Amino acid sequence: MFLPRRLVAATIKNHKLSLIYVPERDSFFFSKRFPRRLLKAVIIPFRKVLHMRAMEEKIRSEGTVLPGGILKVGSFLNQQIDSVFLKEIGEEISDLFADEHPTKLLTIESSGIAIAAAAGMIMDIPVVFAKKHKTSNVDGEIYSAEIHSFTHGNDYQAVVSRDYLLPDDRVLLIDDFLASGNALEGLVKIVSMAGAEVVGAAVAIEKKFQGGGDKLRSRGIRVEPLACIDSMTDSDITFCHL
Repeated sequence: MFLPRRLVAATIKNHKLSLIYVPERDSFFFSKRFPRRLLKAVIIPFRKVLHMRAMEEKIRSEGTVLPGGILKVGSFLNQQIDSVFLKEIGEEISDLFADEHPTKLLTIESSGIAIAAAAGMIMDIPVVFAKKHKTSNVDGEIYSAEIHSFTHGNDYQAVVSRDYLLPDDRVLLIDDFLASGNALEGLVKIVSMAGAEVVGAAVAIEKKFQGGGDKLRSRGIRVEPLACIDSMTDSDITFCHL
């Protein structure tokens, strides 16, 4: 069976059916005879379009660009949290990475915690978050990595107790932003110290022009943003076309 380029496909879970979308007609139809070898080629791009469109629309309607290349999304993501939208984020991350079978989600306090918790509840796996310094309630041996914060312009030590990352863990990294990639690079180091495996990184927003995502991808790490920004000015945001 030949699949014309105008068709995009998605699988209906638990039903051995395929859902075919025809953009020209803005309609769907079902098929029981969709070649499985084509699913991987078309299902991921289709999902990414859907996932990224929702976050892009949220950024356009509620986001603000501040001086210094800072994108303010405090109204729905990292100060005030839109709980309904947060649930959708968790579902999207689960949808994107279910095939990687992660056993742990790893993020850094504090903005990544809500996103990771939402995904963890959907995926039914534990969430671990790195503290930004060792506190009295982090006892015993630890894994740590020094990280430079682009937003705050300072360095800090990300710390995770050795009790919570094990050598047989498959770890999915989670964060709200991916800019220069310093935070996720630090988490990669911590996972490596534990002898565990990084199965990917899910981020709410990637600022592609700062290069962090490309550095991670060049190391073979699968990175999936829910929105990808190609460039920003005080008056305009240009999104990537993936």
